[in-house]
Amino acid sequence: MSKTKILSIVPYKVLPAKLGGEKGIALFNEYVGAATELQCLGVKSNIVSQAKNYTMLPILSDSRIRYINPLLYFAVRKYLKTNKFTHLLIEHPYYGWLAWLLKKTCAITWVVHSHNIEFQRSKSIGRWWWKILKWYETWVYKNADINFFISEDDRNFAVNELGINSAKSHAITYGIEISGLPTDQESSRDLVRTQYGITKEEKILLFNGALYHHTNYDALSVILQKINPGLLQSGLKYKILVCGKGLPDSFEELKTYKDKNIIYAGFVDDISLYFKAADIFLNPILSGGGVKTKAIEAIAYNCTVISTTIGALGINRRVCGEKLLVVDDQDWNAFLALLIQSFPKDVNTSPAFYQEYYWGGIAEKVVSILSR
Repeated sequence: MSKTKILSIVPYKVLPAKLGGEKGIALFNEYVGAATELQCLGVKSNIVSQAKNYTMLPILSDSRIRYINPLLYFAVRKYLKTNKFTHLLIEHPYYGWLAWLLKKTCAITWVVHSHNIEFQRSKSIGRWWWKILKWYETWVYKNADINFFISEDDRNFAVNELGINSAKSHAITYGIEISGLPTDQESSRDLVRTQYGITKEEKILLFNGALYHHTNYDALSVILQKINPGLLQSGLKYKILVCGKGLPDSFEELKTYKDKNIIYAGFVDDISLYFKAADIFLNPILSGGGVKTKAIEAIAYNCTVISTTIGALGINRRVCGEKLLVVDDQDWNAFLALLIQSFPKDVNTSPAFYQEYYWGGIAEKVVSILSR
């Protein structure tokens, strides 16, 4: 069989990759691109020099009309045939109509790389057209040759609830770039403690996310109003670091919480430094679809995660052990109790976690599936 040669279509800007979803695509391409040839058609606003191990071709418009532009068929069809690609991979199901047309006229294997069940996310945030999206998304999965779902939970839902063929459905998780425990945790802690005036006796608790998104600023509100007051009463020594851009003006940059052990760091260039410095990552998420990639990153950097059930959806708890502690949604008393109990604990992330989530291993799995 000829070598696997992939043409990927990414419908929005991902380079430079800063947010979890952007990293998920950019790193997937980078590691799969190291294992086999991969080229990517993306929007014009991408910084193409940021692509590693693959070629980013910025030919898609940044206009919303790009999702329904019928002229794309002719341009992509010509590129597929000229360069003799074996696989066409679409990120998310949005370009399913285009892939379906190309499949009809080109000798390619059509792959969908799903990042969550899209209609569920739309339903959870109140979009009236979620039922239309459900029909379309199901149609895309059923017509594709191969479906990559972000977790076993999503794969099982697609098979059992949407009637997707299990034989062509696989769980391809969000990955991490380190294959074992970080070796610079102590130096990272020293850097962060020095920068923010945190003493060695104080535990570092971390919250991170795109704070302009209601999913994250709602979770921050829970930390400020439900969790931190209990911590203050406990007498424990700690500081909560809040990282992320786009904090709504109503939070006033958390200035009124400075004397309540809250430090607002804003957007940081290297969030991995903060994961390695933190003892505990707070994940009191109550809405939104898909796997919460920041929880996976935190565990990779040996940080214990305390999460609601919805915040832990799609994560393989079996390989996380005591590094992922989960409470029922809205049970803030249990969340606080688990947090307080975790202060003296010092357990490391298991080798099984890295075997499950390291990007290198994930890329090998992807190429193996595609080459069958």
